[in-house]
Amino acid sequence: MEAERILRREAGEEAAERATEDAVRSEAAIVETRRADRDTSRIRWLRDQATRLRKRLPLRRRFSGGLAHGVMSAVAAIAAYLPTQLLGLREGFWAAITAVAVAQTEFGATRSTARDQFSGAAIGGIIGLAAYLTLGPTLPTYAATVVLAILACWLVNVASACRLAGITATIILLVPHLGPVERMAGSRVLEVGWGVTVAIVTVWLVTRLNRWLGIRS
Repeated sequence: MEAERILRREAGEEAAERATEDAVRSEAAIVETRRADRDTSRIRWLRDQATRLRKRLPLRRRFSGGLAHGVMSAVAAIAAYLPTQLLGLREGFWAAITAVAVAQTEFGATRSTARDQFSGAAIGGIIGLAAYLTLGPTLPTYAATVVLAILACWLVNVASACRLAGITATIILLVPHLGPVERMAGSRVLEVGWGVTVAIVTVWLVTRLNRWLGIRS
């Protein structure tokens, strides 16, 4: 009887320890979720503040900033588009579109956008191609592919790339194309990667030139 009581007491202590550990883990998860929510709210607030400050800039400053941004984007788009024409790629316009989307007046923002563009294209391309080859281009397959592509972006911590991932999956599964779908998906990722590279190099060169000339962006 004494041995049974000891065993019951030990079992109860173990159960209490497990319950305590579970409670600690749950509390830590709650704290982490609240911290993530606060960080998200702060990022959103800072983005809104930056937008408001930009709108308050004098007309002359907005004109010069917009003109510089436009010229830089045009240069990046042309530099990304011309080689695709020389190589005979049918959808070289995606490289130009990507270059325009990535090119920002700040190099840090350009790198962040470039990461999102390439990650979204790669994730959407891989999942879209796999779905096309295994299940075919049906509407239920398309819907599931968009969900999976966006979910994958969240899981690998690039949630800001989820829209482009969904768009890439849409292009693969819904847009008519000539030739094998593998070629189309590969070209899409290659063109986006090239556009991203050109945009980053262009903004980096402009940033270095501005520093050399003493121009503040």
